[in-house]
Amino acid sequence: MRFRYMIALLSALLCAGSAIAEPALPSDAVQEKLIKTCLLTLNDANITGNYAVLHAKLAKPFRTQFSPDKLKEGFRSFAEKQLDLSGIILKPPVATTPTRIDDHGILQLRGHFDTQPSRVLYELAFIVSEEEWKPLSIDVKVRPASEK
Repeated sequence: MRFRYMIALLSALLCAGSAIAEPALPSDAVQEKLIKTCLLTLNDANITGNYAVLHAKLAKPFRTQFSPDKLKEGFRSFAEKQLDLSGIILKPPVATTPTRIDDHGILQLRGHFDTQPSRVLYELAFIVSEEEWKPLSIDVKVRPASEK
């Protein structure tokens, strides 16, 4: 009897643990906030040359792998071209693929902003780090709005 109770208790704990480990898909409003916060923080870093704030907002694995100086180097072309992403604040993001959480718990957000004269395209990955969604990878492109 005691053995069955222990197995039942262990099963319940394992089920509860896996439910906690699998984050729920954030609402559309939260997704928009994540996208805009990430891209606007990147924009501020590119404009000011100070990547410390962007670095502090990244998921722990990303922060461990990339120092503020490495981020600066990685986004140098944006800074050199003086690309300004601030126009995204006025537009909603347009998803190009369905938002999903993959088997590793990574939230995948891909899409663009219909800004003028250039379109801002993004591929962002977030994980729950320190109990909130934080960027794990950032891939941003700016293309002429006429390019789809």
